[in-house]
Amino acid sequence: MEQPIIETHGLTKYYGSLKAVDNLHLSIGKGEIFGLLGPNGAGKSTTILMLLGLTEPTSGEARICGLNPSREPIPVKRKVGYMPDNVGFYNELTALENLLYIGRLNGIPEQQVKSLAREMLVEVGLETSMHKKTGTFSRGMKQRLGLADVLIKQPEVIILDEPTLGIDPAGVRDFLELIRQLNQRQGLTILLSSHHLHQVQEVCNRVGIFVGGYLLAEGNIETLAANLFNTAPHVVEIMLQTAPAQAAVPKQDILALPAVRNVTVRDNVVEIAGGQDITPDLVRFFVSKGFDITGVQKKNYGLNEIYHRYFENNLKEDVSNEKSTGLFQRSFFSRFKKR
Repeated sequence: MEQPIIETHGLTKYYGSLKAVDNLHLSIGKGEIFGLLGPNGAGKSTTILMLLGLTEPTSGEARICGLNPSREPIPVKRKVGYMPDNVGFYNELTALENLLYIGRLNGIPEQQVKSLAREMLVEVGLETSMHKKTGTFSRGMKQRLGLADVLIKQPEVIILDEPTLGIDPAGVRDFLELIRQLNQRQGLTILLSSHHLHQVQEVCNRVGIFVGGYLLAEGNIETLAANLFNTAPHVVEIMLQTAPAQAAVPKQDILALPAVRNVTVRDNVVEIAGGQDITPDLVRFFVSKGFDITGVQKKNYGLNEIYHRYFENNLKEDVSNEKSTGLFQRSFFSRFKKR
């Protein structure tokens, strides 16, 4: 099995008495786009700082590209490109001039730096704006320039912390597509931190769900959904022509069908969750009962449902564990403080 390019073992970080990251075990393979997903203050940025060697873990260990960032921070910085949520540039310089400056700081030889800077600006779609002053750039253009800044040293891994913050929806779509293309063309390993669920779902191969410093779960969408909704993984929505009275829907008869676990009626939609796909049986059942069906849709669980269910389950466990000790209120509010 190939060695993970990013891995952590029991990584933990305290700020005083506040535990920002709690016993993190994580493994990310070469060429993956992995999303760290969680609300603000969940511990994502603290994790990134430890991976970069910018803050010391209280306990545990991280390795990135086979290096320990706490002991070998400079070699790690040579192999890893990092883009924070707010990238700063010299506004009076052009995009090309800013990138040349960054390239020289990274030790790129003078005979290579100009051609490489131009190549990176083309790569991120700024070829027509390379001679414009950065002070005139939109937020989205600055993020693209930030990506060129990261790429110019030709890293093996790039870490993006809330990269789409403050970008309009069209710019977000373009930026995420750029990330996907870079991953495919260059085989880059990408760690993306975000609290925007749909953006993470759109671009990441796997996600880790972070809440209150804990990694609650990690995997691809299908695996997370299967683990979380294993008692009723198949959901079918039956759309009826008219909204029936609640009493008119024979819920008990539907529940008697094989593998059906739950029946919910909302206006003219009947949602049936079960342990296996019995869509043909359901359609025949409703027709036999005299209902006019206008549509049938199988529901796929997205990251939104997965995230909120994990969050809900975790919170319920905390309530039951902490109410008896009087710690619930303090614990609940502390997990949302800025890490």
